[in-house]
Amino acid sequence: QVPLVASGVGSLQAGGSLRLSCVASGSSYCRICMGWFRHSPGKEREGVATILTCTGSTYYAYSVKGRFTISQDNAKATLYLEMNSLKPEDTAMYYCAAERCPYCTGRSCYNRLTAGGGDWGQGTQVTVSS
Repeated sequence: QVPLVASGVGSLQAGGSLRLSCVASGSSYCRICMGWFRHSPGKEREGVATILTCTGSTYYAYSVKGRFTISQDNAKATLYLEMNSLKPEDTAMYYCAAERCPYCTGRSCYNRLTAGGGDWGQGTQVTVSS
């Protein structure tokens, strides 16, 4: 079990930037799949980006490549999502998730978490206006 607490809610105009944070606790931080997912009304939940902690292995959804960056701070056991060049289409409730998987890669982390595996946080709202 990896309890998660996310923060970084914001309301911005298109083109703006925002950083989301997610603090993990309850288990070893290394070799854990961690990722960001989002859900907006009328759309199904989609994966944004994932990382296997302490390895640097990441995976991004095509829609956010070049704009979003997932990273971690081992000392603080914190996951970040740096969001730049935000678009109205990025408006959604963002969730962080985690699942221990020592043998995973960033891509397999994405697949596992997208399928609903792991532990999930409460989510934080991000709204981007035109």
